[in-house]
Amino acid sequence: MSIAEHKLRVREKIGYSLGDAAANFVWRSSFFLPIFYTDTFGLTAAHAAILLLVVRLSDGVTDIIMGTVADRTNTRQGKFRPWILWSAPFLGLFLCLLFTTPDISYTGKFIYAFFVYFGITLIYTANNVPYGALMGVMTPGVSERASLSAFRFAGAFGGGLLVMTTLDPLVKFFGGGNDALGYQQTMIPFAILLVVFNVITFLSTKERIKPAVSQEGSLKSELGDLFRNLPVILMPVLGISCLIIAMSQRDWHIGIKVAAVAFCFAMFYVTYILRAGIISKPDAEKTRTQRDLSDLLTNKPWFILLIVGVLFGIFTVIRPSAAGFYFKYFIDAPDFVAFSLSFTLGDKPINFQVDSPVAAYFFITLIASFFAAIMTGFLTDKFNKRTLFAIAFGGAAVFSAAVYFVDRDQLGLMFTLAAIAEVFAGMMPVLFYGMLGDTADYSEWKNNRRSTGLVYSAGTFINKTGHGLAGAVVMMVLAMYGYNAEIAETIAQSISGMVLLMSFIPALFCVVGLAVIFSYPLTNERMAEIERDLAERRKQSA
Repeated sequence: MSIAEHKLRVREKIGYSLGDAAANFVWRSSFFLPIFYTDTFGLTAAHAAILLLVVRLSDGVTDIIMGTVADRTNTRQGKFRPWILWSAPFLGLFLCLLFTTPDISYTGKFIYAFFVYFGITLIYTANNVPYGALMGVMTPGVSERASLSAFRFAGAFGGGLLVMTTLDPLVKFFGGGNDALGYQQTMIPFAILLVVFNVITFLSTKERIKPAVSQEGSLKSELGDLFRNLPVILMPVLGISCLIIAMSQRDWHIGIKVAAVAFCFAMFYVTYILRAGIISKPDAEKTRTQRDLSDLLTNKPWFILLIVGVLFGIFTVIRPSAAGFYFKYFIDAPDFVAFSLSFTLGDKPINFQVDSPVAAYFFITLIASFFAAIMTGFLTDKFNKRTLFAIAFGGAAVFSAAVYFVDRDQLGLMFTLAAIAEVFAGMMPVLFYGMLGDTADYSEWKNNRRSTGLVYSAGTFINKTGHGLAGAVVMMVLAMYGYNAEIAETIAQSISGMVLLMSFIPALFCVVGLAVIFSYPLTNERMAEIERDLAERRKQSA
């Protein structure tokens, strides 16, 4: 059987899917970080906002760097599989350290939290970027890759479901009232599973396609070229980040906040100048990175998706990041029990009861998101992606905003509204990454060259930026309300902010996204024309 005809065994697909299940142990547990940092670890909301934002901003840059490094890795086990194996034990260790509360000073805690959070994002990148690239070299078959992607999605869903529905009950079970101990003990079995799953992924998969090695320059020269030109993408993000940090500090002088606003606008102006400089340079004088960036920065559909990626990234993360606060302090459900389990371990009776509304919330919304992802695949064959994205933004805004009017004892109504909103939210990532592929086709059609890697890595960076901004927005809003987990009066005065974070604030980002998405020009009809033109060009050049 030739490599082009190769079909993957089910066990290899399952082995590959376990890698994304392991990744979701880290990714999904991060939704609990805001409430862990403020209520258990002991950081103020303002300092947690700085921590979450600054560290997450580095993540997208390291994605691009890691992709370059992985492409140049050559071992007997392949380019990508070794990174999955090498990073696994460190990722498990840092997952435990991330939810460990050391008995040190406040300043020491902040420094500890910064380095551990930065460390886990760096190791996660070293693990997840090669994992994603591995799919492309396991088989050349388009249908087999589609099948492998479906298995990967199932693994991600399973891993996410396990974490989101059991983490809060396990913290209570292991901690017995001591949340610091509960978080630490809960992460140990997750870390062990993470390492085991990654080892299975390494052992059960095989790299069958050997990508051509680029001869255009050394790794050092490529990274240097990348760093010199990345500011054109990073400057706006830096400006917005400084603005959010300044606004989250209640005790900062108004002059500092005005300066942050001016700095934000200055960063956008610098971006405009850098963009003009790259675009106006003759092609013969541009480096490879500059050529790719020039194509990207003149790609109107991609630029619109850049804004959309930030907005839906914030929307999809802001609610689960705020959910811990909302259910802990607002929802009144003292008699809620999802299920209970009793058994005997030796002579010791064990009673495990899931009485956590937040765990039930995550379970319901994950199921809704899973349904939406499957449904969206069918809908994109019948409707324009732009139209579907507009419906997703509009529906998510309406049903998220409706949560504001839910009373604290109306848990069933809240779950219903959240599930419907999540159906619309679950459509967004499927549409977004499909549309990124369309913008790559558009760039090739317009410029007669293709930069798919940069289109996707820059798009991923922007989406991750939205995720980082979401956690910071949660902390910023709570800081503006004066939230302090150790002072009951500040908790009471912050409850209205928690409700807004689950309703009108995420809905606002959807409304802006709805306004932006209507300017996206690549309809299904337009893409059909572009694909026909590209097919003809490729036929002529063959």
